[in-house]
Amino acid sequence: MSEPQIVWLRRDLRMADQPALHAAAQAGPVIPVYILDDERAGDHAYGGASGVWLHHSLDSLGKSLGRRRSQIVLRKGDAPQILASIADEVGASGIHAMRHYEPWWKEAEDELRDALSSLGGKNGKLCLYDGNYLLPPGSVTTGSGDPYKIYTPFSKAMMEVMPPRDPLPEPETLSSPDSWPESDALEDWGLLPSKPDWAGGIRDFWEVGEAAAHERLDWWTDLVGDYDEGRNLPSDDITSRLSPHLHWGEISPAQVWHKLKDKRSDGWKTYAKEVIWRDYAQNVIDQFPEYPRESYRDYDERTLWRNPNAGHLIREDLECWQKGMTGYPIVDAGMRQLWQTGWMHNRVRMICASFLVKHLLIDWRFGEQWYWDCLVDADYGNNGVNWQWISGTGVDSNMFSRIMAPLTQSEKFDAAGYIREYVPELAELDDSEIHDPPDEKRGDYPVKMIGHKEARERALEAYRASKP
Repeated sequence: MSEPQIVWLRRDLRMADQPALHAAAQAGPVIPVYILDDERAGDHAYGGASGVWLHHSLDSLGKSLGRRRSQIVLRKGDAPQILASIADEVGASGIHAMRHYEPWWKEAEDELRDALSSLGGKNGKLCLYDGNYLLPPGSVTTGSGDPYKIYTPFSKAMMEVMPPRDPLPEPETLSSPDSWPESDALEDWGLLPSKPDWAGGIRDFWEVGEAAAHERLDWWTDLVGDYDEGRNLPSDDITSRLSPHLHWGEISPAQVWHKLKDKRSDGWKTYAKEVIWRDYAQNVIDQFPEYPRESYRDYDERTLWRNPNAGHLIREDLECWQKGMTGYPIVDAGMRQLWQTGWMHNRVRMICASFLVKHLLIDWRFGEQWYWDCLVDADYGNNGVNWQWISGTGVDSNMFSRIMAPLTQSEKFDAAGYIREYVPELAELDDSEIHDPPDEKRGDYPVKMIGHKEARERALEAYRASKP
């Protein structure tokens, strides 16, 4: 029998169009390994909602492998050291992995090469493959050969080289080693909350795993034509909800693109640009690894932002936003949907983010961290790029002076049904009142934290003062 091949799994939890798994299966017996290496990511270790999704995704992939008489070896700790140890134990001739662009994973890949070299090179080499994005970050460049910083020209350049490569099928055969390394039990990792179990809304809202991702894509194929207009209507929710499946690699963007590429609707054209946005975000963090932690533009942060760590009143403002108790129904509906389901409608994500950084003048990084903890699709690149876009601090961002009006947005995009679902204390109000309830009909629902006009004027004044 040929030498075993390790497949290092991270956010690539699928059987089909998984180049690392495909290559390993052709080379010898396959040992899939997933290592929970939380400390490496620091403040971007998986949040609570991500942990719930990860548990169910690993469980689903494990069952798929089980039908092939295979399994996932689960370990917890330092990924490079554990992988090198397993390679030495089983005599693996290769470690195959999908390439990742978060700075801690790039660091881990370098450390793994060093760890394998320290074993004398006899226990395998690290083989990295692309496939989690339409194209590898940095492969689409400007005329001068530099990576793009601005989305629009990047998107145009991407469209010129689409479609992406054809997706790979599942491996035809998947051989197992003579013996398996020891594995943790998934349940022992404690990814699922129990005291209390706050994940019921996530379980009710989502089906997790590769099969569920393809079922969702099949469903979306019939609706994508309505996306151009429907994407802005939270009550109807004409969105794919594929983002967590793409984030965790249960489906690849190439699979999505090839499924939809023959559509001729405006909806598909708009949706294609958002699939490209995932690639754009990775291009940004590939150039600026600390982008989700550090503002790109120069300004006086002390002048612009109110720091929740500097006083209890500002901290209370942040907590009201987190709990969906701002007095703005569209904002509160979004924040409560986020807490209950681990996801938020895209239009409402922007409204809620804008409210935090412009109405409350709270540093965008507090919002980035809250979304990181609460979103099942929390992505280092997407989350950071989106927050810097809305806060006006990014390499390519909305102007800070463009301040979204939540009440106007709510009425314009017909959010009444959405508000009734997630802010049930207002459910009896009619459409003419529910977007901005009169004080006498609010009941226990809070009054506005700050008026829109007052917030706008305060934000613009702070912005002017913060400019160098």
